Amino acid sequence: MSARLVDPIGSDAKVPVIIAFLIFVGASLLWLFTLVTAQEDNPDGLHVADRSLSPVFNGFAMAGEQISVVILLAIPGAIALFGYDGFTAAIDGLLTLGVMLLLAQRIRDSRRYTLGDLFALRATGPLPRAMATLVTLIIAVPLLLLQLRAVGIVASLLLGLSTDGAQVVCTVLMGCLVACFAGVADLRGTGFMQVVKVPLTLVTLAVVTLLALGKFYWDAGSLLSAAVGRSSAPDAYLSPGLWPYTTSLGPLNMLADHVVVILGASVTPHLILRISASRSGRSARRSMSIAAGLVGTFTLLLITTGFASAAVVGSGDIGSVDADGQSSPILLASRVLPAGSAPRVVLITAVACVAFLATLTTVSSVTFAAAVSFAHDVFSRTNRRRTDVAEVRVLRLALVALCTVVLSLSAATHRYPIDFLFDFSMSVAASCVFPVLIYSFFWSRFNRRGLLWAVHGGLLICTVLMAFSPSVSGTAYALCPNARFDWYPFQTPGLVSVPAAFLLGWLGSVMPWKATGSRKPRR
Repeated sequence: MSARLVDPIGSDAKVPVIIAFLIFVGASLLWLFTLVTAQEDNPDGLHVADRSLSPVFNGFAMAGEQISVVILLAIPGAIALFGYDGFTAAIDGLLTLGVMLLLAQRIRDSRRYTLGDLFALRATGPLPRAMATLVTLIIAVPLLLLQLRAVGIVASLLLGLSTDGAQVVCTVLMGCLVACFAGVADLRGTGFMQVVKVPLTLVTLAVVTLLALGKFYWDAGSLLSAAVGRSSAPDAYLSPGLWPYTTSLGPLNMLADHVVVILGASVTPHLILRISASRSGRSARRSMSIAAGLVGTFTLLLITTGFASAAVVGSGDIGSVDADGQSSPILLASRVLPAGSAPRVVLITAVACVAFLATLTTVSSVTFAAAVSFAHDVFSRTNRRRTDVAEVRVLRLALVALCTVVLSLSAATHRYPIDFLFDFSMSVAASCVFPVLIYSFFWSRFNRRGLLWAVHGGLLICTVLMAFSPSVSGTAYALCPNARFDWYPFQTPGLVSVPAAFLLGWLGSVMPWKATGSRKPRR
């Protein structure tokens, strides 16, 4: 982050924007806590809403799960700064839903809703469930860290403070507010917030992009030309290769990134939990179809917002606030209307509220899924005297503990480039979860040993290759830029770890079992 002080809102609009934003935050939390008072101590009711959600409701909620604050802020920023490469990243969300359509009906018909339950389809015992909980936490924690960092950037911009210290304080404060809801969340309550978030986000982005297009006399070609002209590299803006994180083997590196995101994002634990809340398998597929249409509209608006940010604000101004461009929607909203006007205050406030709502829902969903995995797959299986009330109590304690850990890590790592953790999270999901689900649903010979080989091997390969990748050392954007132990050439391990996990799952299932220590019987 740049240490330069940036105030995109202006002193005249700062106070009204902050007041309106705080009112929205308070009203959101108040409404959520009123929903919580009606909860019962019923694990199935809390975890999957008694599998009673309608296709339309769950379709909107599923679309809301795809609208995280990182996607909302990072995709327009990537397009504004890196042009074509950012545009290709925006398409991954639609392809993710295509993969989810393949699995949604089978996940719901299995009547399982955690990774431990799904692993237990082919592997009994405590070890597969414990591994499923570990994989869930490895997927969840990086997602939570990046969500909180993004909302900290938005909050600091509202205050007109873009320094590192201000962003850390804003991240912690906003994280505490979000943790208050995450600590008492359930699937139905987060679903209501997702349903509210989707139309609010779509309308806000549509208004911002229309106002930006109006500055160019409603000519999309002029807007795109301005975006190219105000970019950091006009000659390369609409061509692949501007993405700065790709160091070598450019096309293969980009392919690896896309494979990891598409496969990994389609099998994250919180999306599996949402699918399992559908009334039936056919209802789950219908929900996914509705979500695909909504996410398609959202993706189109994100792409337009990215090019509009480059055209109106300029890549240089966006990059001066933060290197990843996550401030671009706020900066665009502050430039499309005249300074000092009431509509400008409303628009900036709406963008900030959408960002907060995206953080609130995403952090709550991811945290809730991780806590459900611990309560359902670890506590309820190891404690023979457990009751529904005790399981719900453990769920709440796990939520509080996870929120505390994530907030502490977020503050401690705020000054470090931890974007590689998202790649690691998605790589683990693509390598440890996706192969297991494909084999479990589509191959009858898949067994316990094949599952354990796939999960253990996929996790080990992901960890080793990521540790020795350019994302961790050897490049300007790495965690350790001055060190050089990046012998693995790809930014993400998915191009190796995903095929390796499939191979290990197959080998473990087909190889004949030989008991160790057995002796040839005497005649």
